[in-house]
Amino acid sequence: MNSTFQVNGVPIGIGQRPYVVAEMSGNHNGSLDTALALVDVAAEAGAHAIKLQTYTADTMTVDVQHPRFQISKGHDLWSGEYLYQLFERAHTPWEWHEPIFERARRHGLTPFSSPFDRTAVDLLEKLDAPLYKIASSEITDLPLVRLAASTGKPLIISTGMASVQEIAAAVEAAQGAGCTELVVLSCTASYPAPPEQTNLRRIPVLADTFRVPIGLSDHTLGIGVPVASVAFGACLIEKHITLSRGDGGVDSAFSLEPQELAALVVESERAWQALGTTHIGPTEAEQESLRFRRSLYVVADVRAGDVLTEQNVRSIRPTGGLAPDTIGTVLGRTFRADAAKGTPLTWDLI
Repeated sequence: MNSTFQVNGVPIGIGQRPYVVAEMSGNHNGSLDTALALVDVAAEAGAHAIKLQTYTADTMTVDVQHPRFQISKGHDLWSGEYLYQLFERAHTPWEWHEPIFERARRHGLTPFSSPFDRTAVDLLEKLDAPLYKIASSEITDLPLVRLAASTGKPLIISTGMASVQEIAAAVEAAQGAGCTELVVLSCTASYPAPPEQTNLRRIPVLADTFRVPIGLSDHTLGIGVPVASVAFGACLIEKHITLSRGDGGVDSAFSLEPQELAALVVESERAWQALGTTHIGPTEAEQESLRFRRSLYVVADVRAGDVLTEQNVRSIRPTGGLAPDTIGTVLGRTFRADAAKGTPLTWDLI
């Protein structure tokens, strides 16, 4: 299993700068123009990829209005809505995929998708999708995992709700179908997700357990959680995006607006750069600051034979004189030679 691989020339994996995926989901609000605008803002913000979800209401469920097909009343976003109607409202029409992919590629942005059945994989293969993502709810659909893996493309598996055994089964299914380029995403499948249930500490546990690169699919508000995930080893960050949280999009309430996505790209890379090494001690960047530590200096003109006092010797910046802690040793002694104000105090003056 490769710890690092490339998609369209951009490395993804352990030790690499965070790969930022902008998830469009249903935030196009049923408008192709809005979908294309989301591609544009993702590219302008500096994201590496734009992701779709490839399904129809009929490939996801059946049109039955029974409580088992209904979102619980009181849900933050979709209270009481039936699955079929939700998926009808949120799906990305298949005929939009090609213009969306074309717009993304024109920007140098990588387009890909989460397929939800065989027909979706067939469509995405015709569009030469460069990688695939298995959504959290589909992690137990091992035939779908194997089908996506059998394309030979890199695979991303999201793990919201999944047990260790379920994740292991999906990873084994992907690898058994020939996948050698795999990223597993830590995820809390709640919309929005409470930060206190995001459990970023499981990222290194997933890395140790499965020996693959680990990322984060995040549904919390803002960018604090995904930026923090970089310190735990997340090499890929996926966030939903919207043109405006006030536009009523199906996922807009927990999605990033364009300026926030741009901030995520910048700040996640800054967090990655800040990881550095385990070195303790002065860095190259601190060499100038080292010059301005305190030391003992002559702070008034003195002549040979004068007594060292608190009026003519003090601890000041910069370095060059005796260490500040020697002040108790030198006070009360006499100067051996004349010294002007601003002269570093050294033993040969005393």
